[in-house]
Amino acid sequence: MSGAVPFRSHLKTVEDLRGPAGKLEALLNTGRDDALYAALVAHPHPLGGGTMHNKVVYHAAKAFSSFGLPVLRFNFRGTGLSEGAHDEGRGEVDDVRAALDWLTAKYNLPILFAGFSFGANVGLRACCGDARVRGLAGLGLPVRAEGRDYTYNFLPGCGSVPKLFISGDHDAFSPRGVLESCLVKASEPKRIVWIEGADHFFAGIPSSPAAKLDAMNEAIKSWIVEEFGLQSA
Repeated sequence: MSGAVPFRSHLKTVEDLRGPAGKLEALLNTGRDDALYAALVAHPHPLGGGTMHNKVVYHAAKAFSSFGLPVLRFNFRGTGLSEGAHDEGRGEVDDVRAALDWLTAKYNLPILFAGFSFGANVGLRACCGDARVRGLAGLGLPVRAEGRDYTYNFLPGCGSVPKLFISGDHDAFSPRGVLESCLVKASEPKRIVWIEGADHFFAGIPSSPAAKLDAMNEAIKSWIVEEFGLQSA
């Protein structure tokens, strides 16, 4: 008896992604030929060691890939092998736009975006109002981290695309009440998920030490199923 061949994503190095500051190091998880969306995932702050290999970024990419979507991860300018120099979140907005352009040129599919921490703030600023982007996920949105302040006055400009915000309920960089006051500005539809016993990196806390990355992963998957009608590959 013959059956359907199970889908297997393959990881490929991207050689032709370029932003305004030069070549951007990137990886692509290949998707199904009949994928309805492509996905883009952005990493946390480079000065804190953030890269596209960060555990949260990896798990977010894995969640999108489980639906057979092609998923692009990249290093911001000045990170890893990416050319250029860190620009405090200004030029990095253009790096995200370059990644959107690359995905559009390769697949011409609507795009779902997810970013973690710094990558969430920068990526949401880049993606809000872009007609190519049909879903927005902010993971561990920071409000104040390592002396840097992050604002979200741009959220009303994100329009009516589905939005997902996932944070740990013990996130030192965005206390629950403070972050909720920022997310009030976001237009519907929006979903806010608090992961119990998780810190900023979705690791556990002393009273609940197990990592919470699987819970974050499941929250992303549930959102994809319910908002976009996709089923796991």
